[in-house]
Amino acid sequence: MGKKESYESRVEKHLLPLMEEHGFELVDVEYVKEAGTWYLRAYIDKEGGIAVDDCEVISRALSDWLDKEDFIDDSYILEVSSPGLGRPLKKEKDFVRSMGKDVDVRLYRQLNKQKEFTGALSAYDENTVTLTMEDGSQMVFEKADIALIRLALDF
Repeated sequence: MGKKESYESRVEKHLLPLMEEHGFELVDVEYVKEAGTWYLRAYIDKEGGIAVDDCEVISRALSDWLDKEDFIDDSYILEVSSPGLGRPLKKEKDFVRSMGKDVDVRLYRQLNKQKEFTGALSAYDENTVTLTMEDGSQMVFEKADIALIRLALDF
């Protein structure tokens, strides 16, 4: 496990009891470098959506713990936020929650001369994702071929 994964895992373990205490769901924790700056991000959610006050409560508690533990070598910016509507499906619970809903799939390489597909998530397993297309047909995608999968946004 690399430094990035270690930091994410440790923060996730600390946040899980806090999420339970407040009735929130921990969607994801990521430690990423963007434009030369490190970011530690925690994405939280709850039934009915997350408010700014919810993010503030978790951010303060997490910040205090991080200051005390002081295990991240780099300087970084801490962000706690809602995952947003277009969040990617990453974990098992994301797929469970999205079953039957329309999702967008973007592939690394073209399949049938296209890279982007939209359909209802009808099945998934460790290696594949199955969409039911508008015409009723089913398409099976290898997870290794998927660059991004997220809930489809209807406007």
